[in-house]
Amino acid sequence: MGAHANNRPAEMLTYPEDPQFGKATPGKIAMWIFLVTDAMSFAGLLIAYAILRATKDWPNPIEALGGVDLPAFMTFLLICSSVTMVLSIDACRMKNRDKMKKWLLLTILGGFIFLGLQAYEYTILYMQNMKFGAPFVYKGVTYHHFMSTFYSVTGFHGLHVLMGTLYLCQMYNLAHKGVFDNGNYNQLELAGLFWHFVDLVWILVFTFIYLL
Repeated sequence: MGAHANNRPAEMLTYPEDPQFGKATPGKIAMWIFLVTDAMSFAGLLIAYAILRATKDWPNPIEALGGVDLPAFMTFLLICSSVTMVLSIDACRMKNRDKMKKWLLLTILGGFIFLGLQAYEYTILYMQNMKFGAPFVYKGVTYHHFMSTFYSVTGFHGLHVLMGTLYLCQMYNLAHKGVFDNGNYNQLELAGLFWHFVDLVWILVFTFIYLL
């Protein structure tokens, strides 16, 4: 009996029919074109940062910014939000509106918490006279471009997080109205693509700005 039980085929997880799966829809093509051009913008900022750091006197970012505990937590938060975004799309595929809304709400919450923490970080730096465009004096040495590049790169990314969070709020509104109840998750997947892009870019920003 035990041998026969062990030989039973494992149950396979199946999804409803998805006419959009594997197809390059106009929406997906447009989103990928946008993401490629947006990636070039971030690449330009990071390359400019790298050139300035290589050619100018530069402080140790970890010491100058007061450590990496807060941005490291922000990184962890965005990674977790990517996971909840995937779970939300998966629930949409299974036509489970309640689970989809729950995971989507957690993703939105992660975005707003990230923005709140970034605003808190900016406030702390501002109170320490580390302002945009202002010379930064550290250990008796004046650095003229450090704070400008810091705010430009992280602020540009923060704007994307804000746009992505508002985008997800609209998806939650559509989910609440039952737009995705038929299992067509194409719109939600497009929002997920943008959100994953924002998360990936932050990992690069965190590495370049805070760690290197």
